[in-house]
Amino acid sequence: MRVTFVHPAGFNFVPGQPDFAVLANRMAPLGILQLAAWLDQHGHETAVHDCLGPVAPRGLEANVAAVLATRPELVGFSATTSAFLDAVDLAAGLKARRPDLPIVFGNIHATSLGGPLLERFPVIDALCVGEGEGAMLDLAEGKPWRDIPNLVFRDGDGVRTNPRRPRLGDLDALPFPAYGKLAGFPQGYHLPLFSYERRWGATMITSRGCPYTCSFCDRTVFEHLHKYNSADYIYEHLKHLRDHFGVHHVNIYDDLFTAHKPRIQALCERLITAPLEVQFNCAVRTGHESTELLTLLRRAGALMVSLGIESADPAMMARHKAGVTLAGVRDTVARIHAAGLRAKGLFIFGLPGETPETLRTTSDFILSLDLDDMNMTKFCPLPGAPIWQECVSGVSGDFQEDWRLMNCLNFVFRPHGFQSREEMDALYNWHVRRFYNSRGYHRRFARRLWQHRWSLWHVLKHLPKIALALRYFGGHRPATSKA
Repeated sequence: MRVTFVHPAGFNFVPGQPDFAVLANRMAPLGILQLAAWLDQHGHETAVHDCLGPVAPRGLEANVAAVLATRPELVGFSATTSAFLDAVDLAAGLKARRPDLPIVFGNIHATSLGGPLLERFPVIDALCVGEGEGAMLDLAEGKPWRDIPNLVFRDGDGVRTNPRRPRLGDLDALPFPAYGKLAGFPQGYHLPLFSYERRWGATMITSRGCPYTCSFCDRTVFEHLHKYNSADYIYEHLKHLRDHFGVHHVNIYDDLFTAHKPRIQALCERLITAPLEVQFNCAVRTGHESTELLTLLRRAGALMVSLGIESADPAMMARHKAGVTLAGVRDTVARIHAAGLRAKGLFIFGLPGETPETLRTTSDFILSLDLDDMNMTKFCPLPGAPIWQECVSGVSGDFQEDWRLMNCLNFVFRPHGFQSREEMDALYNWHVRRFYNSRGYHRRFARRLWQHRWSLWHVLKHLPKIALALRYFGGHRPATSKA
């Protein structure tokens, strides 16, 4: 069967502002690339259309035509919450031209909300919930829909939800994602600026599932059972990216990359004894790292390690990120630096319980850590997250459930501690300016100018659009701020 997978756009920085984030970080849609490779391996013919890709056409009709040009017999959309409505618009365009074309939606939004989506959006024929490999292969093989686990579909006048199938047992049985089906890869897909020294860059995920229960995280697709690729598989994956696509830097986006230490030790030892000349970034959780492991990562080619911190307010951390302490974070950052690695902190602003004071506390803590980089996400409730019902109920704040804005770049949730979303934006931008204008950041950045030459070249190529973005961050200031 000919199956076309679609990654919808559904992305805007903030309404009325330029969409510049794609310039700084355009990620390959790994989920559908994995599914395409899986179906290819089983004898089917697949295509991938990335509406956010560097050569994608502009406009709804042009994208409809591009998808239909692949002559699909089945179309699968991978749609997050913020991309879902754009995906529906594109699906409607496909149905208008080919009414009998089966259309299936997957990813976290479909998995979290399930059957009611089919009642609301008639252009969707079915939902693939949870892991997609089994259900998509069954669909491509033409099995009766009633007999396909992980499928939700219309059955007469109602909606039928089939049972879930067991999780995949061996992730090493999966082929590498079909990167070659992505037009413009890797040159048109950019890693976050100043996070790499070599080009070209790519992304990779080497595990599924997470046993932790952070309040803000949706685990409905891969659930809590943590499974992972072997060290040998990861090594061959890195080698594949280098040999076939000229990739020399990879961002590994596992939530728990270092959770299984023997795997990471084996990978590092192989990279040390048989170097690939590929650098990589990864993430650790406080308590999953040791000085020995961090040193091994550095010797194996790691450049930067990210650490999920979220907040520096103890009550906020206990509520949303159980098991992580400020002392533990400070110790981990110190050991990351001692190993010769860069440290990047990951934070969330606007969780229930947040106030201007907790944000300032977090900002002070961030500057005290001497981080090499940081990312502060604007909190967005997700339907499958433990905290979803609290946010929807209004008990902790005001929630504007506009799916198009739920991309972690807009304050759709306003905790009761803030008077307005404008106040939140002003404090957010104050912190961003404060961090990137700090002496410590300027000192570290100046030392690495030559290492950052490819990022600087990218900035120069897109300077007008990036200048617009910088004007946005400079345009919202808090009424009072601590220097």
